[in-house]
Amino acid sequence: MSVQESLKQMLQDKIQHDQLLLPTLPEVALKVRQRSADPDISLPQMAELIGQDPALAARMIKVANSAFMGRSIKVNTLNQAVTRIGLSQIRNIAIAMALEQVFVSKHKLVQQQLDTLWQNSIHVAAVAAATLSYYTSHKTGTGLNKDVLTLMALVHNIGAMPVLTEAERNEDLLGDARFLRHLANELSAQLSARILYAWGFAELFVQAAINWRTAKPEQPGPGYTDFIRLAVISQGEYADAALQQRLLQYYLQCGVIPQADFMQHPDIQQRYQDVRAIFS
Repeated sequence: MSVQESLKQMLQDKIQHDQLLLPTLPEVALKVRQRSADPDISLPQMAELIGQDPALAARMIKVANSAFMGRSIKVNTLNQAVTRIGLSQIRNIAIAMALEQVFVSKHKLVQQQLDTLWQNSIHVAAVAAATLSYYTSHKTGTGLNKDVLTLMALVHNIGAMPVLTEAERNEDLLGDARFLRHLANELSAQLSARILYAWGFAELFVQAAINWRTAKPEQPGPGYTDFIRLAVISQGEYADAALQQRLLQYYLQCGVIPQADFMQHPDIQQRYQDVRAIFS
């Protein structure tokens, strides 16, 4: 057995026996998720909760003032920001803004891998949200929400994280960075499901994390996972190029995107930049 095969087997054994250390949501994100389920919570109470984390509070004000929210009048306080965003969206947006705190390692090489994973997640979220925003501007009654999709796309590959952080405890995994990334992506689906269940995420998020790798559109659709697939297509990451092209043509024929090189469309590109800006 090669070194790579033995490392893969070691990780699979740890997964099988629940010995792989899984990430946990930041405390403030957990509190927001729990309190947002309370039908009696008020906007001032939610603002007070978010205000316990100054970094998150600053991010929420930034989101409220961003093109992502489609508003031009500037807000200056957290109470104003929470009021503008609204309770219906605050849960997903607050968790999305807090997620970056999870992608942290004291090991320099591991941190580099986590930074790459986080930046890719932001790209996927920005492409997915931009294409959904374009689609819903031409199609009403889709039932799809941008804040839901943004968070869903940010965690679509969260299962890669514990594989990368395992390298803190087993530096043999750091010997080949490309192999480590390949291994993380290969094992990500099942780990993503475990993490999202542990975090209390809805089944919709779990299924998206499991199914986005399959180059097959949702039926009936489009659904949230289709917009994540478009982000994957934008990076040319499906192994079967012919299948990827057929999927792209399907989305084009269905009117989900305006053109094959959809990321060059000015409306989508602008929306993409608007989403990326809230994470800068």
